[in-house]
Amino acid sequence: MVVAGDDALAHRLAAELRGVYGEQVTLVVPPAQRSVRPPVVGRTRATALFDRVSAAVNRASGTGNGNGNGGNGGGDGAALAGARVGEPPGSERVLEAAELTEDVLGDAGVERAAALALVYDDDETNIRAALTARRLNPRIRLVLRLYNRRLGQHIEALLDQASALAGAPLRAGAQGPGTSGDPGGPGDPGRDVYDASTTVLSDADTAAPALAATAVAGTSKVVQTDGLMLRAVERPPPAPGEVADPGLCTLALLSATANDPAGADGSEGSGSQGPQLLPDEGAVAGATGRGTVVLENVSYAGPELSSGRGVVPSFGSLLSRRLRWSFAGLVACVVGLAVASMLVTGERPLQATYLTLLDLFAINDPAIGEPLGRQILQLCSGMVGLLLLPVLLAAVLEALGTFRSGSALRKPPRGLSGHVVLLGVGKIGTRVLARLRELHIPVVCVEADPEARGLALARRLRVPVVLGDVTQEGVLEAAKIRRAHALLALTSADTTNLEAVLYARSVQPDLRVVLRLYDDDFATAVYRTLRAAHPGALTRSRSVSHLAAPAFAGAMMGRQILGAIPVERRVLLFAAIDVGGHPQLEGRTVGEAFRAGSWRVLALDTAPRGQRRAASAASSRGPSLVWDLPATYVLKPEDRVVLAATRRGLAELLGRRPRRRAGT
Repeated sequence: MVVAGDDALAHRLAAELRGVYGEQVTLVVPPAQRSVRPPVVGRTRATALFDRVSAAVNRASGTGNGNGNGGNGGGDGAALAGARVGEPPGSERVLEAAELTEDVLGDAGVERAAALALVYDDDETNIRAALTARRLNPRIRLVLRLYNRRLGQHIEALLDQASALAGAPLRAGAQGPGTSGDPGGPGDPGRDVYDASTTVLSDADTAAPALAATAVAGTSKVVQTDGLMLRAVERPPPAPGEVADPGLCTLALLSATANDPAGADGSEGSGSQGPQLLPDEGAVAGATGRGTVVLENVSYAGPELSSGRGVVPSFGSLLSRRLRWSFAGLVACVVGLAVASMLVTGERPLQATYLTLLDLFAINDPAIGEPLGRQILQLCSGMVGLLLLPVLLAAVLEALGTFRSGSALRKPPRGLSGHVVLLGVGKIGTRVLARLRELHIPVVCVEADPEARGLALARRLRVPVVLGDVTQEGVLEAAKIRRAHALLALTSADTTNLEAVLYARSVQPDLRVVLRLYDDDFATAVYRTLRAAHPGALTRSRSVSHLAAPAFAGAMMGRQILGAIPVERRVLLFAAIDVGGHPQLEGRTVGEAFRAGSWRVLALDTAPRGQRRAASAASSRGPSLVWDLPATYVLKPEDRVVLAATRRGLAELLGRRPRRRAGT
């Protein structure tokens, strides 16, 4: 396997392939002196600031580093041991290169590799390298990291077509090679040994639902790809005497401290008190006082609809409420004057209304020699006409202002409360913003860069934005942090995220905060100190690379990885695979194929084999998915199933590693 990238995702992906799947990995990264983790540039300033805060907290509380296990440390750094540049452990080879040229790909062994992952932060770099790699080795499996979804679909089709023209088999369900460079490994007798497919993934799309769910308790976690949508939701422990709704199935049991603000997120090392993935019915029935993650829905959704109003405002938003009432009053006056004119002069209603309007606009002849009532009505109409002029002028000015502000950023409205303050609208922040708005959660964005990519989405969704450096006084106050429900600090700098959280906690001690930190040790220290200083407030840290790496690793093994959802500090994968060639599934019933702590069949795809991929993008595919499979259904070799699996469970299902203990 070859992994090429310039940030933490490359290191985590290489460690995942090596540690979980037992693969030989060549890691291509920029030279160490060029800094593979740019976000840590401001680390010195952040460390000094945090040391001062930590010392103050310790003096006040009389404690050291807290009594927690620091389970929330999960930063974005190269946390897995042995994945750092210059320290190649085991079967990992590290190659340093400033640019991913054809010569570098050749030195990395792309001609002999089974799969190549291109996870650079820049889409253009990944596309250029993918085109070169496909030319060097038409049979290599490609996994690309692209932020642009539509471009990713076109690139995926282009690279697959190039491989097909070169004569390499494209088998979405084919088993991968046994070892890197050794086609036809165990578990793949008599099948195509090469899977030259192309998979395009986005770490932002994988992590956004998890970050949004962490910030707002009770929200659902959605995995949506190729039209397939799986919706899971966290549910609190049932009250005494109540029976929890299991949904379609129970995907996980949360740790005993999941809902405790002073508790830590569970991980693989948390033991029996930690989260349990894919538990059996006995474990679910015996788990009291623990929350659950249940599967609510499995369906095929149509194409995504653009949310929010466009830049052009609606007619109702052109005029304020006061102006609308003013116009209503003037219309009522005109109607009253027309009725009075009809009664006084005896004119027909249409003629009376016409005369009233002429008087209103001062273009009628003076009522000299007319009856007294007619003269009084003409004077009243003239006065109403005078009142109409300023109202018309105000309406024109206000409409012009509305059109101008339609392309500008909104400011947080007065009285806003219970919202989420989103700090940073880059790649990750943009996806999180879209997810929060899909859930109809009020959001206020804070961004220092006026050219940030997420500002266009915020403008289209009419989301309030505060432009300014969050480390400057008054910026968070402008975002109404005192009345906010949660703070999501998702910038790429530890300094900014830490300062924002520390200041927000000083303003609102019980504020729910979620940080994105790049260094595991640093994140652990931050978590312990914040928990000691504010034991009643929920503090969590999340790692984008930790959430995304399992999905990228599964795609490199040749599986159609649909996505991943986090369960505290663990990750649950969803994949679509062919039953044929997997003895753990083939010929077994759905109940017999279920292995607690490893994998579980969720749905059956009944579409014809040749139409599955093409139909997945169509909205008419709903009837081809059977999600309520009976436990007695026997899985056939030609079946294609959607299943949930743990990282090691998926590796075992692929026949890559000997069986490990359940739940790992």
